[in-house]
Amino acid sequence: MFLRSLASTGRKGINTCASFGRAGLMLFHALVGVPRFRKHAPLLVKQLYSIGVLSLLIIVVSGLFIGMVLGLQGYLVLNTYGAESSLGMLVALSLLRELGPVVTALLFAGRAGSALTAEIGLMKATEQLSSMEMMAVDPLRRIISPRFWAGLISMPLLTLIFVAVGIIGGAIVGVSWKGIDTGFFWSAMQNAVDVRTDIVNCVIKSAVFAVTVSWIALFNGYDAIPTSEGISRATTRTVVHASLAILGLDFVLTALMFGN
Repeated sequence: MFLRSLASTGRKGINTCASFGRAGLMLFHALVGVPRFRKHAPLLVKQLYSIGVLSLLIIVVSGLFIGMVLGLQGYLVLNTYGAESSLGMLVALSLLRELGPVVTALLFAGRAGSALTAEIGLMKATEQLSSMEMMAVDPLRRIISPRFWAGLISMPLLTLIFVAVGIIGGAIVGVSWKGIDTGFFWSAMQNAVDVRTDIVNCVIKSAVFAVTVSWIALFNGYDAIPTSEGISRATTRTVVHASLAILGLDFVLTALMFGN
C-alpha cells in the first residue's frame, strides 16, 4: 500500500516536471518564432482582431464601472478627512499601479485565454495539428506563435484603454456627481502620475501578464487530451492557473517596482 502510494506520487511528480518541460519548450519556440511580416502578417492581424478588438467591449464596460465605483468609494473616504480634492490622484494611481493591469489580465484570461485553449484543443482533437506536421508545416510557428504575439501586443493596449476609461468613470462620479472642482481633480492627478514610475511600470506589468496568460492558454490547449471532456478540463485549467499566476506575479512585480 505504501509503495503503491509512493509510486503514484512519483508518477505525478514526473508528469508535472515533464509538463513544465514541454511548456518551457513551447514558450521558447513562441518567443523565437516572431511572425514574419510578409508571410504571417494576415495570421497576426486576424488574431489581433480576435483577441484584442473583440475584447474591447468587456474591457471598456468593466473599466468604466470600476472607475465609477473607485471614484465613489474614494470620495466617501477622502471626504471624511476633507481631502476630496485628491480624488483624481487616488483614481489614477490605483488604476495605473494595480487595478488596470490586474483586472485587464483577469478579464483577458477569462475571455481570450479560454477561447485560445478551446480553439487549440479542438484543432488537436480534429487532428488539424497532426495534418500540418504531415505536410511539413510547423504548427508552433503557424498556429501558436501568431496567437502568442497577438496576446503580447493586445494586452498592454487593452490595459491602457481600461485605465483611461476608468479615469473617465472616476471623473464622472467625482466631478459631475459629487461636485469636485474640475481643476482640482485633473491637477491632482497630473501632479501625482509619473511617466516612468507609473505608466511605464503599468505597461511592463501588463506585458508580463500577457506572456503568462498567453503561455498558459496556448500550452493547455496544445497539451489537452483530444476529447470533449479533455478540452473542457483544459479550458478550466487555463482560467484557474492564469488567475492564480496573475495575482502571484502582481505581488512580486509590485514589490520590485514600488517596494522601495
